[in-house]
Amino acid sequence: MSELSQAQKERLISDLHAVVAEAESLLKATAGQAGEGAAELRAKVQASLDRARRGLHELQDAAREKAKAADAYVHEKPWQAIGVAAGIGLLLGMLIARR
Repeated sequence: MSELSQAQKERLISDLHAVVAEAESLLKATAGQAGEGAAELRAKVQASLDRARRGLHELQDAAREKAKAADAYVHEKPWQAIGVAAGIGLLLGMLIARR
């Protein structure tokens, strides 16, 4: 399956938030360590975390917009949405019955 379901996307976002939080905690815990190499590494990791945080926010915003668009479509055209869902269910049922 090439596209992630909404639940998978939410779980991925949640996991990425946890990774970012843990990495930030690690940076804070090692802040007292001396050395030019350690400071340079912390700066690189902080820059990567900042990029990851921006990417997460963009992903969340995109997911939120897609969900709003889908919700609006279903409210505007409920019978078409039911028809599409029924068609997909029928197709999946036929594929499962073949096995």
